[in-house]
Amino acid sequence: MGMPSQDSMTESTLPKLNNPQIDSLSPDFVKPPTQDELLYDDGIPMETYRHKLQMDLLVDPLSYWLRDRNAFVGGNMFVYFSPHQLKNHDFRGPDMFAVLDVPKGERKCWVTWEEGKSPDVVVELLSASTASRDKTEKKEIYQKRLRVPEYFWFDPFNPSDFAGFSMGSDGYEPIIPDAQNRLVSKQLGLALVQWSGVFGYADTVWCRWATLDGVLLPTEHELAQEAQQQAQEAQQQAQEAQQQAQEAQQQAQEAQQRAEGAELLLAQEQQRMEKLLAQLRAKGINPHEF
Repeated sequence: MGMPSQDSMTESTLPKLNNPQIDSLSPDFVKPPTQDELLYDDGIPMETYRHKLQMDLLVDPLSYWLRDRNAFVGGNMFVYFSPHQLKNHDFRGPDMFAVLDVPKGERKCWVTWEEGKSPDVVVELLSASTASRDKTEKKEIYQKRLRVPEYFWFDPFNPSDFAGFSMGSDGYEPIIPDAQNRLVSKQLGLALVQWSGVFGYADTVWCRWATLDGVLLPTEHELAQEAQQQAQEAQQQAQEAQQQAQEAQQQAQEAQQRAEGAELLLAQEQQRMEKLLAQLRAKGINPHEF
């Protein structure tokens, strides 16, 4: 791919990045490789299908929530931060991450020396085979190499293993769950919550993003359901309005009929009176003398 041989390495200095989160790139390359030159798919699937579902449940709603902002949300994607990493192949990337204040657009992988910054938030999904490394080696990378402001982990098969850390002056400090057992992300202005429900094939406890007011960021299915419900409510309101209009029209017609009936009775009464007056006059009686 874009990785040169040992013979091609020089002492030239790579451009410095204007972000203290990113390691200073050592002079291992004539020029830094781009995302098009880097490996972005190793063919290794996630640990289980539930892990895949959990990643989707974190990535997709957050992407939709950030749709009007300059931001990027990635899932199971390579994150590159150092040429040493390229040589050692010892780190691929987080299960889920979010980067704020960057241009919108698709990426094959996240390359810190191209983007100018590291992720702002990282979430790792623990498993029996990865939990130890996620809690030690990868946490160390996020804390000391990438300087990720907030790091969270969650085990889809053991929801009690749920923790978060924020960057302090001396490194990561635990994020204390609030009264609702939520882990608040100050970077995003959201909270990670545990939610019991059905997603995909499983009825279990999932990790989801929620607003600080307690509203879950909706999935695509939930958005479709909400849109369908709104359409049904709009249709029902239209039907009710049509029914009210028909009732009003019927009432107007009935009122008109009553008015026409009263007018007819008045005309008939007037004719009867005129006939009576005519009979009196015919008998020589002046009605006005009564």
